[in-house]
Amino acid sequence: MGVKERRERERTQVRERILDAALDVFAKDGIEGVTMRALADAIEYSPPVIYAHFRDKEAIITELCHRQLRSLARAFATFGALDPVERLRHIGYVYADFAVDHPSHFRFMFLTPQLVTDNEDVGKDDPERNAYAYLKQTVKDGLAAGVFRPEYTDAEEITQLAWASAHGVVALQNIKGSAGWIEWRDARKTAHRLIDATLEGLVKSEAIKRPARSSARRAPARRLAR
Repeated sequence: MGVKERRERERTQVRERILDAALDVFAKDGIEGVTMRALADAIEYSPPVIYAHFRDKEAIITELCHRQLRSLARAFATFGALDPVERLRHIGYVYADFAVDHPSHFRFMFLTPQLVTDNEDVGKDDPERNAYAYLKQTVKDGLAAGVFRPEYTDAEEITQLAWASAHGVVALQNIKGSAGWIEWRDARKTAHRLIDATLEGLVKSEAIKRPARSSARRAPARRLAR
C-alpha cells in the first residue's frame, strides 16, 4: 500500500470514529445541547481535527442521518428473497427491534427534527441506499403481485402505513415510557403484534402467512446504529 492510499485509509478511519462517537454524544445530550467544542472534548479529538472532516455540527448530523438510512437499507435487503408480505413484516420487526435495543440512538435518528433538506443527496429513490426507498419498493412489488386488498392502491400511502405500524408503539414508549399512569406492555412484542395486525388489514387473506414469533429474525442492532 502506497503512502497516498494509507493516508486515505487513515482519514476514513478517523472520519468513522468521529461519526461513531458523535452518534453516542448526540443520542445522550441531544442536538441543542451539543456544540462543536463540546463534541470535540467528548470524543477526545481536537476541534481542528473535526473541522478537517466536517464543516460544522449540521454536517455531522446530516452524515449520521444519511449513514443510518444506508445502514437500514442494507439490513432490509437481507430479506430480499422473501415474498413482499413477509419482507414487509421482517422490515417492520427490524425497525422495532432497533428502537427497543438502542432507544437513545432511535430517539436521535427518528424522534428528533433533523437538519437534512430535500436537496440533500440521501438516495431517496435508490432502494440500495435509502431505507424508505427499499420499503416503498417492497410495497410496489406487493402491488405488482396483487397481494393488497383492492382498496389499497397507492404505494406511498401503503408505505407510510407500514412505517407507522412499526414506529408507533416503540416511539410512544421511547417518549412516554416513564409515565407511571400507563401499564405498558412489552414494547417489542406489542410492536410486532401491531405490524402483524396492520398487514392483516392491508393484505388479502390468502396472501398472509402466520408468522412464527419464536423464529422472527432479529436485526443486527448494533450494526444498524453505526
